[in-house]
Amino acid sequence: MEPIMNRIWPRVFQRLHRTSALPRRSHSGCAEHATVPADTHSRRIKPTLLVSRLYQPSNLRDVGPETRLQGEVTCKSQRLMQQAGLIHPSNPGCYYYLPATVRSMEKLTRIIDQEMQGIGGQKLDMPSLCSAELWKTSERWDLMGKELLRLKDRHGGDYCLAPTHEEAVTTLVAHQMNVSYKQLPLLLYQITRKFRDEPKPKFGLLRGREFYMKDMYSFDVSEEAAYQTYESVCEAYTRLFSRLGLRCVQVQADTGNIGGKLSHEFQLPADIGEDRLLLCGNCSFSANVETMSSDRTDCPQCKTGTLVESKGIEVGHTFYLGKKYSNVFNAAFINAQNKPSVAEMGCYGLGVTRILAAAIEVMSTEEGIRWPGLLAPYQVCILPPKKGSKVDEAAVLAEELVHTLGETFSGLRGEVVLDDRTQATIGKRLKDANRLGYPYVIVVGQGALEETPRFEVICQQTGETMFLSRDGLFDLLGRVETV
Repeated sequence: MEPIMNRIWPRVFQRLHRTSALPRRSHSGCAEHATVPADTHSRRIKPTLLVSRLYQPSNLRDVGPETRLQGEVTCKSQRLMQQAGLIHPSNPGCYYYLPATVRSMEKLTRIIDQEMQGIGGQKLDMPSLCSAELWKTSERWDLMGKELLRLKDRHGGDYCLAPTHEEAVTTLVAHQMNVSYKQLPLLLYQITRKFRDEPKPKFGLLRGREFYMKDMYSFDVSEEAAYQTYESVCEAYTRLFSRLGLRCVQVQADTGNIGGKLSHEFQLPADIGEDRLLLCGNCSFSANVETMSSDRTDCPQCKTGTLVESKGIEVGHTFYLGKKYSNVFNAAFINAQNKPSVAEMGCYGLGVTRILAAAIEVMSTEEGIRWPGLLAPYQVCILPPKKGSKVDEAAVLAEELVHTLGETFSGLRGEVVLDDRTQATIGKRLKDANRLGYPYVIVVGQGALEETPRFEVICQQTGETMFLSRDGLFDLLGRVETV
Protein backbone atom coordinates (compact mmCIF):
# COMPACT_ATOMS: atom_id res chain seq x y z
CA MET A 1 0.00 0.00 0.00
CA GLU A 2 2.90 2.41 0.77
CA PRO A 3 4.15 2.61 -2.86
CA ILE A 4 0.64 3.47 -4.04
CA MET A 5 0.29 6.25 -1.49
CA ASN A 6 3.76 7.60 -2.30
CA ARG A 7 2.59 8.12 -5.88
CA ILE A 8 -0.84 9.52 -5.02
CA TRP A 9 -0.31 11.91 -2.14
CA PRO A 10 2.20 14.29 -3.82
CA ARG A 11 -0.36 14.75 -6.60
CA VAL A 12 -3.03 15.50 -4.01
CA PHE A 13 -0.97 18.19 -2.33
CA GLN A 14 -0.04 19.67 -5.70
CA ARG A 15 -3.72 20.10 -6.44
CA LEU A 16 -4.24 21.51 -2.95
CA HIS A 17 -1.82 24.34 -3.71
CA ARG A 18 -3.53 25.08 -7.04
CA THR A 19 -7.09 25.29 -5.75
CA SER A 20 -8.62 25.78 -2.35
CA ALA A 21 -12.18 24.63 -2.81
CA LEU A 22 -14.26 21.88 -4.31
CA PRO A 23 -15.31 22.38 -7.94
CA ARG A 24 -18.67 23.99 -8.37
CA ARG A 25 -21.44 21.67 -9.46
CA SER A 26 -22.95 21.87 -12.88
CA HIS A 27 -26.73 22.17 -13.00
CA SER A 28 -27.09 19.84 -15.95
CA GLY A 29 -29.25 17.43 -13.92
CA CYS A 30 -26.71 14.59 -14.02
CA ALA A 31 -26.66 12.71 -10.71
CA GLU A 32 -22.94 11.88 -10.93
CA HIS A 33 -21.09 15.00 -12.07
CA ALA A 34 -18.41 17.40 -10.91
CA THR A 35 -17.25 20.36 -13.01
CA VAL A 36 -13.70 20.03 -14.33
CA PRO A 37 -11.45 22.88 -13.05
CA ALA A 38 -9.66 24.91 -15.72
CA ASP A 39 -6.25 24.41 -14.11
CA THR A 40 -6.08 20.63 -14.36
CA HIS A 41 -3.92 20.86 -17.53
CA SER A 42 -6.52 18.84 -19.46
CA ARG A 43 -6.36 15.99 -16.91
CA ARG A 44 -9.86 14.58 -16.94
CA ILE A 45 -11.51 14.29 -13.53
CA LYS A 46 -13.88 11.36 -13.21
CA PRO A 47 -17.46 12.14 -12.09
CA THR A 48 -18.02 12.25 -8.34
CA LEU A 49 -21.09 10.92 -6.57
CA LEU A 50 -22.42 13.96 -4.71
CA VAL A 51 -24.90 13.67 -1.85
CA SER A 52 -26.61 16.87 -2.96
CA ARG A 53 -27.50 15.28 -6.30
CA LEU A 54 -28.82 11.95 -5.04
CA TYR A 55 -32.58 11.69 -5.42
CA GLN A 56 -33.97 11.31 -1.92
CA PRO A 57 -37.23 13.31 -1.80
CA SER A 58 -37.85 12.96 1.93
CA ASN A 59 -34.62 14.84 2.62
CA LEU A 60 -34.37 13.08 5.99
CA ARG A 61 -37.45 14.82 7.35
CA ASP A 62 -39.32 13.36 10.28
CA VAL A 63 -42.28 11.37 8.96
CA GLY A 64 -45.22 13.32 10.35
CA PRO A 65 -48.96 13.14 9.68
CA GLU A 66 -48.64 15.13 6.43
CA THR A 67 -46.42 12.41 4.88
CA ARG A 68 -48.29 9.38 6.20
CA LEU A 69 -50.13 8.60 3.01
CA GLN A 70 -52.62 5.75 2.95
CA GLY A 71 -52.36 4.73 6.59
CA GLU A 72 -50.18 4.83 9.66
CA VAL A 73 -46.44 4.35 9.89
CA THR A 74 -46.57 1.15 11.89
CA CYS A 75 -42.98 -0.04 12.45
CA LYS A 76 -39.38 1.11 12.72
CA SER A 77 -38.26 -0.03 9.26
CA GLN A 78 -41.13 1.78 7.54
CA ARG A 79 -40.45 5.02 9.43
CA LEU A 80 -36.70 4.92 8.83
CA MET A 81 -37.06 4.03 5.16
CA GLN A 82 -39.48 6.88 4.53
CA GLN A 83 -37.35 9.34 6.48
CA ALA A 84 -34.27 8.40 4.49
CA GLY A 85 -36.00 8.69 1.12
CA LEU A 86 -35.68 4.97 0.45
CA ILE A 87 -39.38 4.42 -0.20
CA HIS A 88 -42.37 6.67 -0.81
CA PRO A 89 -46.00 5.54 -0.35
CA SER A 90 -48.20 5.26 -3.43
CA ASN A 91 -51.38 3.21 -3.06
CA PRO A 92 -52.24 1.16 0.05
CA GLY A 93 -49.57 -1.52 0.29
CA CYS A 94 -47.62 -0.16 -2.70
CA TYR A 95 -44.46 1.95 -2.69
CA TYR A 96 -42.07 3.76 -4.95
CA TYR A 97 -38.61 2.23 -4.51
CA LEU A 98 -36.20 5.16 -4.66
CA PRO A 99 -32.68 4.93 -6.19
CA ALA A 100 -30.83 3.94 -3.01
CA THR A 101 -33.32 1.12 -2.40
CA VAL A 102 -32.96 -0.10 -5.97
CA ARG A 103 -29.18 -0.26 -5.48
CA SER A 104 -29.67 -2.43 -2.39
CA MET A 105 -32.19 -4.66 -4.18
CA GLU A 106 -29.77 -5.14 -7.07
CA LYS A 107 -27.04 -6.18 -4.63
CA LEU A 108 -29.38 -8.61 -2.89
CA THR A 109 -30.41 -9.97 -6.28
CA ARG A 110 -26.76 -10.61 -7.17
CA ILE A 111 -26.25 -12.54 -3.93
CA ILE A 112 -29.41 -14.59 -4.53
CA ASP A 113 -28.26 -15.31 -8.10
CA GLN A 114 -24.91 -16.52 -6.79
CA GLU A 115 -26.51 -18.90 -4.30
CA MET A 116 -29.24 -20.21 -6.61
CA GLN A 117 -26.93 -20.71 -9.57
CA GLY A 118 -24.40 -22.28 -7.22
CA ILE A 119 -26.79 -25.21 -6.71
CA GLY A 120 -27.75 -25.45 -10.39
CA GLY A 121 -30.56 -22.89 -10.61
CA GLN A 122 -31.37 -21.42 -14.03
CA LYS A 123 -32.97 -17.98 -14.19
CA LEU A 124 -36.02 -17.22 -16.30
CA ASP A 125 -38.89 -14.73 -16.31
CA MET A 126 -42.57 -15.68 -16.40
CA PRO A 127 -45.63 -13.52 -17.10
CA SER A 128 -47.25 -11.82 -14.10
CA LEU A 129 -50.60 -11.92 -15.93
CA CYS A 130 -51.86 -15.51 -15.66
CA SER A 131 -54.92 -17.14 -17.16
CA ALA A 132 -57.69 -18.17 -14.78
CA GLU A 133 -57.86 -21.52 -16.58
CA LEU A 134 -54.50 -22.58 -15.15
CA TRP A 135 -55.60 -21.71 -11.63
CA LYS A 136 -58.96 -23.41 -12.07
CA THR A 137 -57.19 -26.53 -13.29
CA SER A 138 -55.17 -26.66 -10.06
CA GLU A 139 -58.32 -25.74 -8.08
CA ARG A 140 -56.61 -22.73 -6.55
CA TRP A 141 -58.76 -20.10 -8.28
CA ASP A 142 -61.35 -20.48 -5.53
CA LEU A 143 -58.97 -21.68 -2.82
CA MET A 144 -56.93 -18.44 -2.85
CA GLY A 145 -60.06 -16.40 -2.13
CA LYS A 146 -59.95 -12.61 -2.06
CA GLU A 147 -56.15 -12.43 -1.78
CA LEU A 148 -55.91 -13.22 -5.49
CA LEU A 149 -55.95 -10.02 -7.57
CA ARG A 150 -58.33 -10.82 -10.43
CA LEU A 151 -59.24 -8.95 -13.61
CA LYS A 152 -60.98 -9.37 -16.95
CA ASP A 153 -59.66 -8.43 -20.35
CA ARG A 154 -61.74 -6.70 -23.04
CA HIS A 155 -62.95 -10.09 -24.30
CA GLY A 156 -64.30 -11.11 -20.91
CA GLY A 157 -61.43 -13.51 -20.17
CA ASP A 158 -60.51 -14.02 -16.51
CA TYR A 159 -56.93 -13.45 -15.34
CA CYS A 160 -55.00 -12.88 -12.14
CA LEU A 161 -51.82 -11.04 -11.19
CA ALA A 162 -49.78 -13.95 -9.91
CA PRO A 163 -48.74 -14.14 -6.26
CA THR A 164 -46.82 -17.33 -7.14
CA HIS A 165 -46.14 -19.38 -10.29
CA GLU A 166 -46.57 -23.11 -9.61
CA GLU A 167 -49.21 -23.48 -12.33
CA ALA A 168 -47.29 -21.44 -14.90
CA VAL A 169 -43.92 -23.14 -14.50
CA THR A 170 -45.41 -26.65 -14.40
CA THR A 171 -47.29 -25.94 -17.64
CA LEU A 172 -44.07 -24.65 -19.19
CA VAL A 173 -42.18 -27.83 -18.33
CA ALA A 174 -45.11 -30.01 -19.39
CA HIS A 175 -44.91 -28.54 -22.89
CA GLN A 176 -41.35 -29.85 -23.26
CA MET A 177 -42.13 -33.45 -24.21
CA ASN A 178 -38.56 -34.74 -24.53
CA VAL A 179 -37.00 -33.90 -21.16
CA SER A 180 -34.63 -36.72 -20.20
CA TYR A 181 -34.00 -37.98 -16.67
CA LYS A 182 -30.36 -37.06 -17.34
CA GLN A 183 -31.37 -33.38 -17.39
CA LEU A 184 -32.85 -33.55 -13.89
CA PRO A 185 -32.89 -32.07 -11.34
CA LEU A 186 -34.20 -29.03 -13.15
CA LEU A 187 -34.25 -25.86 -11.02
CA LEU A 188 -35.93 -22.85 -12.58
CA TYR A 189 -36.19 -19.54 -10.75
CA GLN A 190 -37.09 -15.90 -11.25
CA ILE A 191 -36.94 -12.64 -9.30
CA THR A 192 -39.96 -10.56 -10.12
CA ARG A 193 -42.92 -8.57 -8.84
CA LYS A 194 -45.71 -10.43 -7.11
CA PHE A 195 -49.20 -9.30 -6.18
CA ARG A 196 -51.48 -10.09 -3.26
CA ASP A 197 -54.69 -8.32 -2.30
CA GLU A 198 -53.87 -7.86 1.38
CA PRO A 199 -56.96 -6.87 3.40
CA LYS A 200 -54.93 -4.57 5.66
CA PRO A 201 -51.50 -3.73 4.26
CA LYS A 202 -49.12 -2.52 6.98
CA PHE A 203 -45.52 -2.49 8.17
CA GLY A 204 -44.24 -0.87 4.97
CA LEU A 205 -42.46 -3.44 2.80
CA LEU A 206 -43.06 -6.20 5.33
CA ARG A 207 -46.66 -6.70 4.28
CA GLY A 208 -47.66 -5.10 0.99
CA ARG A 209 -49.88 -5.74 -2.00
CA GLU A 210 -47.03 -5.51 -4.53
CA PHE A 211 -43.56 -6.83 -3.76
CA TYR A 212 -40.49 -8.54 -5.17
CA MET A 213 -39.91 -12.23 -4.62
CA LYS A 214 -37.49 -14.92 -5.72
CA ASP A 215 -39.42 -18.09 -6.51
CA MET A 216 -37.73 -21.30 -7.65
CA TYR A 217 -39.30 -24.58 -8.79
CA SER A 218 -37.54 -27.94 -8.89
CA PHE A 219 -38.30 -31.07 -10.94
CA ASP A 220 -36.74 -34.38 -9.89
CA VAL A 221 -36.75 -38.01 -10.98
CA SER A 222 -37.78 -39.47 -7.60
CA GLU A 223 -38.94 -38.66 -4.11
CA GLU A 224 -35.47 -39.34 -2.74
CA ALA A 225 -33.87 -37.00 -5.29
CA ALA A 226 -36.50 -34.34 -4.56
CA TYR A 227 -35.66 -34.43 -0.85
CA GLN A 228 -31.97 -34.00 -1.70
CA THR A 229 -32.81 -30.95 -3.80
CA TYR A 230 -34.98 -29.61 -0.98
CA GLU A 231 -32.08 -29.90 1.47
CA SER A 232 -29.72 -28.27 -1.04
CA VAL A 233 -31.98 -25.23 -1.34
CA CYS A 234 -32.41 -24.94 2.44
CA GLU A 235 -28.62 -25.01 2.84
CA ALA A 236 -28.30 -22.27 0.18
CA TYR A 237 -30.82 -20.13 2.09
CA THR A 238 -28.84 -20.64 5.29
CA ARG A 239 -25.64 -19.55 3.52
CA LEU A 240 -27.36 -16.49 2.08
CA PHE A 241 -28.59 -15.23 5.45
CA SER A 242 -25.21 -15.98 6.98
CA ARG A 243 -23.51 -13.84 4.31
CA LEU A 244 -25.91 -11.02 5.19
CA GLY A 245 -25.12 -11.34 8.87
CA LEU A 246 -28.75 -12.08 9.73
CA ARG A 247 -29.74 -14.59 12.41
CA CYS A 248 -32.36 -16.65 10.61
CA VAL A 249 -34.21 -19.64 12.07
CA GLN A 250 -35.50 -22.51 9.91
CA VAL A 251 -38.82 -23.66 11.40
CA GLN A 252 -41.35 -26.36 10.53
CA ALA A 253 -44.34 -24.78 8.82
CA ASP A 254 -47.79 -25.43 7.43
CA THR A 255 -48.04 -26.05 3.68
CA GLY A 256 -51.10 -23.76 3.43
CA ASN A 257 -52.67 -23.11 0.03
CA ILE A 258 -49.42 -24.03 -1.78
CA GLY A 259 -49.84 -27.63 -0.68
CA GLY A 260 -47.36 -30.47 -0.57
CA LYS A 261 -45.84 -32.88 1.94
CA LEU A 262 -43.19 -30.78 3.72
CA SER A 263 -42.64 -27.11 4.44
CA HIS A 264 -40.20 -24.85 6.30
CA GLU A 265 -40.16 -21.13 6.95
CA PHE A 266 -37.05 -19.01 7.38
CA GLN A 267 -37.77 -16.53 10.16
CA LEU A 268 -35.95 -13.49 11.49
CA PRO A 269 -36.77 -13.22 15.22
CA ALA A 270 -38.33 -9.80 15.85
CA ASP A 271 -40.94 -8.35 18.19
CA ILE A 272 -42.78 -6.79 15.24
CA GLY A 273 -43.11 -10.22 13.58
CA GLU A 274 -46.59 -11.58 12.99
CA ASP A 275 -45.61 -15.26 13.15
CA ARG A 276 -45.53 -17.10 16.49
CA LEU A 277 -42.65 -19.54 16.82
CA LEU A 278 -41.87 -22.32 19.28
CA LEU A 279 -38.14 -22.85 19.85
CA CYS A 280 -36.45 -25.49 21.96
CA GLY A 281 -33.70 -24.27 24.26
CA ASN A 282 -32.08 -27.70 24.39
CA CYS A 283 -31.87 -28.78 20.73
CA SER A 284 -32.36 -27.45 17.20
CA PHE A 285 -36.12 -28.01 17.07
CA SER A 286 -38.24 -25.04 15.97
CA ALA A 287 -41.72 -24.75 14.52
CA ASN A 288 -44.42 -22.29 13.62
CA VAL A 289 -47.13 -22.53 16.25
CA GLU A 290 -49.59 -23.31 13.42
CA THR A 291 -48.09 -26.79 13.12
CA MET A 292 -48.68 -27.86 16.71
CA SER A 293 -50.66 -27.10 19.83
CA SER A 294 -49.92 -23.57 21.07
CA ASP A 295 -49.97 -24.67 24.71
CA ARG A 296 -47.38 -27.42 24.22
CA THR A 297 -44.20 -26.82 26.23
CA ASP A 298 -42.24 -30.08 25.84
CA CYS A 299 -40.00 -30.55 22.80
CA PRO A 300 -41.19 -33.34 20.45
CA GLN A 301 -37.63 -33.88 19.17
CA CYS A 302 -35.34 -34.17 22.21
CA LYS A 303 -38.18 -34.89 24.70
CA THR A 304 -36.33 -33.05 27.50
CA GLY A 305 -36.17 -29.43 26.31
CA THR A 306 -38.76 -26.75 26.96
CA LEU A 307 -40.41 -24.87 24.08
CA VAL A 308 -40.26 -21.08 24.31
CA GLU A 309 -42.50 -18.86 22.20
CA SER A 310 -41.13 -15.93 20.23
CA LYS A 311 -42.16 -13.82 17.24
CA GLY A 312 -40.62 -13.78 13.79
CA ILE A 313 -40.71 -12.17 10.34
CA GLU A 314 -40.99 -14.74 7.55
CA VAL A 315 -38.39 -14.00 4.86
CA GLY A 316 -38.28 -17.35 3.08
CA HIS A 317 -40.43 -20.46 2.59
CA THR A 318 -39.69 -23.88 1.10
CA PHE A 319 -42.15 -26.61 0.04
CA TYR A 320 -41.77 -30.20 -1.07
CA LEU A 321 -44.76 -30.52 -3.41
CA GLY A 322 -44.50 -34.13 -4.53
CA LYS A 323 -46.70 -34.60 -7.62
CA LYS A 324 -49.47 -32.19 -6.59
CA TYR A 325 -48.99 -29.97 -9.68
CA SER A 326 -47.02 -32.25 -12.00
CA ASN A 327 -49.84 -34.81 -12.02
CA VAL A 328 -52.47 -32.18 -12.82
CA PHE A 329 -50.49 -30.61 -15.68
CA ASN A 330 -48.69 -33.81 -16.76
CA ALA A 331 -45.16 -32.49 -16.26
CA ALA A 332 -43.25 -35.63 -17.23
CA PHE A 333 -39.76 -36.69 -18.23
CA ILE A 334 -38.35 -39.70 -20.07
CA ASN A 335 -36.97 -42.13 -17.45
CA ALA A 336 -34.10 -44.62 -17.70
CA GLN A 337 -36.49 -47.21 -19.18
CA ASN A 338 -37.34 -44.73 -21.97
CA LYS A 339 -40.87 -44.26 -20.65
CA PRO A 340 -42.64 -41.08 -19.49
CA SER A 341 -42.67 -40.53 -15.73
CA VAL A 342 -44.24 -37.69 -13.74
CA ALA A 343 -41.70 -35.43 -12.01
CA GLU A 344 -41.43 -34.79 -8.27
CA MET A 345 -41.55 -31.07 -7.49
CA GLY A 346 -40.53 -28.50 -4.91
CA CYS A 347 -40.96 -24.73 -4.70
CA TYR A 348 -38.90 -22.20 -2.79
CA GLY A 349 -39.54 -18.53 -2.11
CA LEU A 350 -37.50 -15.59 -0.79
CA GLY A 351 -39.10 -12.21 -0.09
CA VAL A 352 -36.61 -9.80 -1.69
CA THR A 353 -38.14 -6.51 -0.56
CA ARG A 354 -39.17 -8.12 2.72
CA ILE A 355 -35.56 -9.17 3.43
CA LEU A 356 -34.46 -5.54 2.96
CA ALA A 357 -37.12 -4.21 5.33
CA ALA A 358 -36.70 -7.02 7.86
CA ALA A 359 -32.93 -6.50 7.96
CA ILE A 360 -33.45 -2.80 8.67
CA GLU A 361 -36.06 -3.70 11.29
CA VAL A 362 -33.78 -6.01 13.28
CA MET A 363 -30.42 -4.26 12.78
CA SER A 364 -31.22 -0.54 13.00
CA THR A 365 -31.33 1.86 15.92
CA GLU A 366 -34.33 4.12 16.47
CA GLU A 367 -32.31 7.03 15.03
CA GLY A 368 -30.57 5.48 12.05
CA ILE A 369 -30.56 2.68 9.50
CA ARG A 370 -28.05 -0.13 9.82
CA TRP A 371 -27.64 -2.30 6.74
CA PRO A 372 -26.16 -5.72 6.24
CA GLY A 373 -22.75 -4.66 4.94
CA LEU A 374 -23.24 -6.25 1.52
CA LEU A 375 -26.57 -4.48 0.97
CA ALA A 376 -25.71 -0.89 1.89
CA PRO A 377 -26.52 1.37 -1.10
CA TYR A 378 -23.09 3.01 -0.74
CA GLN A 379 -20.21 1.79 1.39
CA VAL A 380 -18.40 5.04 2.16
CA CYS A 381 -19.44 8.65 2.71
CA ILE A 382 -16.72 11.31 2.81
CA LEU A 383 -17.35 14.60 4.62
CA PRO A 384 -15.23 17.64 3.67
CA PRO A 385 -15.05 20.57 6.11
CA LYS A 386 -17.69 23.29 6.31
CA LYS A 387 -17.26 25.98 3.69
CA GLY A 388 -15.48 29.01 5.12
CA SER A 389 -14.03 27.13 8.09
CA LYS A 390 -10.38 27.34 9.11
CA VAL A 391 -9.67 24.02 7.40
CA ASP A 392 -11.67 24.73 4.25
CA GLU A 393 -8.58 23.95 2.16
CA ALA A 394 -8.93 20.27 3.10
CA ALA A 395 -11.98 20.09 0.81
CA VAL A 396 -9.88 19.27 -2.23
CA LEU A 397 -8.34 16.35 -0.32
CA ALA A 398 -11.81 14.96 0.32
CA GLU A 399 -12.68 15.02 -3.37
CA GLU A 400 -9.38 13.47 -4.35
CA LEU A 401 -9.92 10.74 -1.77
CA VAL A 402 -13.17 9.74 -3.50
CA HIS A 403 -11.33 9.17 -6.79
CA THR A 404 -8.32 7.52 -5.16
CA LEU A 405 -10.43 4.93 -3.36
CA GLY A 406 -12.24 4.02 -6.56
CA GLU A 407 -8.99 3.81 -8.54
CA THR A 408 -7.23 1.74 -5.89
CA PHE A 409 -9.99 -0.71 -4.94
CA SER A 410 -12.18 -2.09 -7.71
CA GLY A 411 -14.82 -3.14 -5.19
CA LEU A 412 -15.32 0.49 -4.12
CA ARG A 413 -15.94 1.89 -7.60
CA GLY A 414 -19.30 3.61 -7.47
CA GLU A 415 -19.50 2.92 -3.72
CA VAL A 416 -18.02 6.19 -2.37
CA VAL A 417 -20.08 9.37 -2.10
CA LEU A 418 -18.98 12.91 -1.24
CA ASP A 419 -21.26 14.93 1.04
CA ASP A 420 -20.73 18.23 -0.77
CA ARG A 421 -23.37 20.10 1.26
CA THR A 422 -20.58 22.19 2.78
CA GLN A 423 -22.99 24.95 3.78
CA ALA A 424 -24.02 22.59 6.60
CA THR A 425 -21.88 21.81 9.64
CA ILE A 426 -19.99 18.55 10.03
CA GLY A 427 -22.32 17.70 12.93
CA LYS A 428 -25.46 18.09 10.78
CA ARG A 429 -23.99 15.96 8.00
CA LEU A 430 -22.81 13.32 10.47
CA LYS A 431 -26.38 13.09 11.78
CA ASP A 432 -27.70 12.60 8.25
CA ALA A 433 -25.04 9.97 7.52
CA ASN A 434 -26.05 8.13 10.68
CA ARG A 435 -29.69 8.07 9.61
CA LEU A 436 -28.82 6.84 6.11
CA GLY A 437 -26.55 4.10 7.43
CA TYR A 438 -23.37 4.33 5.35
CA PRO A 439 -21.14 1.59 6.79
CA TYR A 440 -18.12 3.93 6.82
CA VAL A 441 -18.12 7.72 7.25
CA ILE A 442 -14.81 9.59 6.80
CA VAL A 443 -14.37 13.13 8.10
CA VAL A 444 -11.62 15.03 6.26
CA GLY A 445 -10.58 17.87 8.53
CA GLN A 446 -7.54 19.44 10.16
CA GLY A 447 -5.87 16.06 10.65
CA ALA A 448 -5.75 15.49 6.90
CA LEU A 449 -3.58 18.61 6.46
CA GLU A 450 -0.90 17.52 8.92
CA GLU A 451 2.47 16.22 7.80
CA THR A 452 1.25 12.75 8.69
CA PRO A 453 -2.39 12.94 7.54
CA ARG A 454 -5.06 11.49 9.83
CA PHE A 455 -8.72 10.81 9.11
CA GLU A 456 -11.66 10.40 11.46
CA VAL A 457 -13.48 7.19 10.52
CA ILE A 458 -16.87 6.21 11.96
CA CYS A 459 -17.87 2.56 11.54
CA GLN A 460 -21.66 2.70 11.64
CA GLN A 461 -22.33 -0.98 12.35
CA THR A 462 -20.17 -1.04 15.46
CA GLY A 463 -20.46 2.60 16.49
CA GLU A 464 -16.65 2.75 16.72
CA THR A 465 -14.76 5.95 15.88
CA MET A 466 -11.11 5.69 14.82
CA PHE A 467 -8.40 8.15 13.81
CA LEU A 468 -6.37 6.52 11.06
CA SER A 469 -3.35 7.36 8.99
CA ARG A 470 -3.78 7.17 5.24
CA ASP A 471 -2.23 3.69 5.24
CA GLY A 472 -4.53 2.59 8.08
CA LEU A 473 -7.53 3.98 6.22
CA PHE A 474 -6.64 2.15 3.02
CA ASP A 475 -5.96 -1.05 4.91
CA LEU A 476 -9.42 -0.84 6.50
CA LEU A 477 -11.33 -0.02 3.32
CA GLY A 478 -9.35 -2.51 1.26
CA ARG A 479 -10.96 -5.29 3.29
CA VAL A 480 -14.54 -4.12 2.61
CA GLU A 481 -16.51 -6.85 0.83
CA THR A 482 -18.89 -5.84 -1.97
CA VAL A 483 -21.02 -7.63 -4.56
